[in-house]
This record gives sequence, structure tokens and C-alpha cells, in this order.
Amino acid sequence: MNNNFSMRTNLLIGEEGMNKLKNSRVLIIGVGGVGSFCVEALVRAGIGNITIVDYAKVEESDFNRQLPGLISNLNKDKVKVVKDRLIDINKDLNIKEFSCVFNEESSDKIFSENYDYVVDAIDMVSSKLHLIQLCINKNIPIISSMGMGNKLDPTKIEINDISKTHTCPLAKVMRKELRNRGIEHLKVVFSTEQPLELKEKISNGHRILPGSISFMSSCGGLIMASQVIKDLLDIK
Repeated sequence: MNNNFSMRTNLLIGEEGMNKLKNSRVLIIGVGGVGSFCVEALVRAGIGNITIVDYAKVEESDFNRQLPGLISNLNKDKVKVVKDRLIDINKDLNIKEFSCVFNEESSDKIFSENYDYVVDAIDMVSSKLHLIQLCINKNIPIISSMGMGNKLDPTKIEINDISKTHTCPLAKVMRKELRNRGIEHLKVVFSTEQPLELKEKISNGHRILPGSISFMSSCGGLIMASQVIKDLLDIK
């Protein structure tokens, strides 16, 4: 990694810390509103080995909250867009991408290598549960994102154990499902803000789409990134 890239961060964490981040391997699953901001912050902080997973292509409805959301990126694979962007930030970055849904079938190839940390920025509960169980079985540190939709106050976002979450509808579902699997503890980012009533309801045929805004998911992703960095550097 060139000296200019890491100079300002090196002032904060020192050469030993920079080398630790450079040699760390982090897996981020989901590079949408939360995940795209999280992974970019990790790379800018100096993480040297990144694997990203997402099945989606860039859509116009992503533009209000996702880093890949640009007119020039419409209909492109999100992982390809994000990969190119991250290499444009750090040309020495070692990055792998998987354009697929994360599930039991795809997890074998994704976990064919070891990771120092895993970031769960997945929307689907079933995929989140599989990932969390997998990381626990493999003894890999993981942080999981709860819901950032239907909210407007980023100052209410915090890191806590899943057992201490409240207010968030997704966290409620996850607590129950994790308990059913014998999992009581999990590091999560969640919002204590009460979900707002939507001004208009739109369905995609399966569910009512949550409302979203630029600064909620981005702040959630940045807070996740800060926790990953602190954990890797053993900063309390």
C-alpha cells in the first residue's frame, strides 16, 4: 500500500495497526445501502483483503441510498461496480466478488477461504440466519445489520448485543429465530427509533416496501465499519 494512501490513518493507529488492517481478510455480504458504505469505509481505513457478495443489479430505486446508485451504473452487477470503485480507491487492494444469492449452496465456495471478520448486510432473514450460524460454527467474528428502513434519525443508531435490542421489527424477528437455534448473543447495529408511518404504501407483490433515505443506511454502514476496525485492532 502506498504511503500517501495510509498516511493520515497511520497517524491515528500507527504502523503496527496499519499492517494489521492490511493483512486482515473481511467478508461483506450485501453491498446495498448499508453494505456499500461499510465496505468503502473499511477499504479507506486500510483493510487489504476484501470479499464482497451480492446478487442484485443496480436499479434506479437504489439511487437514494446506495453508493453504486449512479446513472452510469444502471443494470450493472453491484459487486462489479463496487469492486471497480474500491480498486479506484486502493489499487493494491486484494478483492474477490461473488455475484450470487448467499445461501447454503453458495456458502461453500464463499467460505472456501478463511476470514478474520464477517459483515452481514443482508436483507433476507433466512440468509442472515445461515450466515450467522456458519460464523458461529467457524468461530469467525461477525456483526449483523438490523433494519434501517422507515426511519429518519441516524443519531438513534447504535451497536449492541441482539439480546438488548428493542423497537426494531427486524431485530425482534432475529431474536426469536436465533433463540430457536440456541443463539443468545450476536453483535448488531440497530436503531432505537420507532418506525415511522409511511405516507404512501407500495407493494412489490410480496411485502410493503420500506421507506428509506440517504443518511440512515449510510450511517449504519459507517458505524458497522468503525466497529470492525476497532475489533480487529482490539480497541475497546
